[in-house]
Amino acid sequence: MARSLKKGPFVDDHLLKKIEQMNAANDRKVVKTWSRRSTIIPEMVGHTLAVYNGRKFVPVYITENMVGHKLGEFSPTRHFKGHSSKVEKVAKVAAAAAPGAAPAPAPATGGGAKA
Repeated sequence: MARSLKKGPFVDDHLLKKIEQMNAANDRKVVKTWSRRSTIIPEMVGHTLAVYNGRKFVPVYITENMVGHKLGEFSPTRHFKGHSSKVEKVAKVAAAAAPGAAPAPAPATGGGAKA
């Protein structure tokens, strides 16, 4: 559910103060933050925020297209390595077999209609 328009976007106070101070001083240093829940506002455009993902700080350069999104969306917490395929499993079994033995046969696909 979206936040009420009369309340405005949520930004943690400590982060907003840092951004406003940097804008007033025309400074562009990297700011570390744990506030993944904060919404990106137009005042943040052009800054680099190091957002904590639970393990390390991921540098996020804020652009105009990011306004309205949350900081946590640009700092992934999980790394998907992909699913293994049947071909890789068969190759591992064949490699584990004795060096002089014949390669293992491919598994049946199953699910086919009976003749």
